[in-house]
Amino acid sequence: MGAWIRTPHRILVGRHFVRRRPQERPIRLAVIADIHANLLALEAVIADIHTRGVDATVNLGDNVAGPLWPRETAELLATLALPTVRGNHDRWLLDRDEASLFPADRFAYAALTPEQRCAQHAMPATIELPEGILAVHGTPSDDSAFLTEEIHEDRLIPAARHQVCERLGAAISRTIVLCGHSHRQSLTQVPGGPLIVNPGSVGCPVFADIPRANCIEPRSPHARYAILTRHSQRWSAEFIALDYDWDQAAVRARDNGFANWAEAFVTGAVT
Repeated sequence: MGAWIRTPHRILVGRHFVRRRPQERPIRLAVIADIHANLLALEAVIADIHTRGVDATVNLGDNVAGPLWPRETAELLATLALPTVRGNHDRWLLDRDEASLFPADRFAYAALTPEQRCAQHAMPATIELPEGILAVHGTPSDDSAFLTEEIHEDRLIPAARHQVCERLGAAISRTIVLCGHSHRQSLTQVPGGPLIVNPGSVGCPVFADIPRANCIEPRSPHARYAILTRHSQRWSAEFIALDYDWDQAAVRARDNGFANWAEAFVTGAVT
């Protein structure tokens, strides 16, 4: 996954350009987000990515806040060394006192070493990638806000075009904006602006600690991510939903005292 993004005549590898060979295959970029300490789902996604011939993988954050395997997830991500955006839950590990955290965040806080908490907090709020790609967690200016959705009468619905444009701010000039946070896979083309891609959540269909979680539309327990492919100056997106052992994830959540999370892992909803 070391090669990065190709330009029309050269390929950017790390910080260096090399000549592009004729008839090269299209650029393929895997996008993951919202792992939430689900080690089993992350392992399934990484294994699947390795079969897809991607050039690189980018991670949009919210890595370890969940009642499953926070420390083990942090350890695996450290070995992968992916370009990673800091999510709001990653930031809260240091920005909030422990007593004010959601229960799943408190579980993660206790499970992580001080060094792991600092490493999660130290991730950048946004990442600028080649080819006009911007990676964020929520919006370019707010990691706790939705970019293409809003809450209306306790339901998550698509945001109006003018709202999306306002939330983009200066990022409206980008070619692609990658975002997470809502845990919903979506593809949005802003007229005259960027293609917005949300890969969905690797390990958490519903963040079960949030108020009104039971009002979010039913989803599924699959591990989700996306692959972007550039061919002839245009981009397409594939949304992947993988089977993995979510029953074991639910057992882990229940054993750790999180029955509502266990339900979310096996059904994609909270009742």
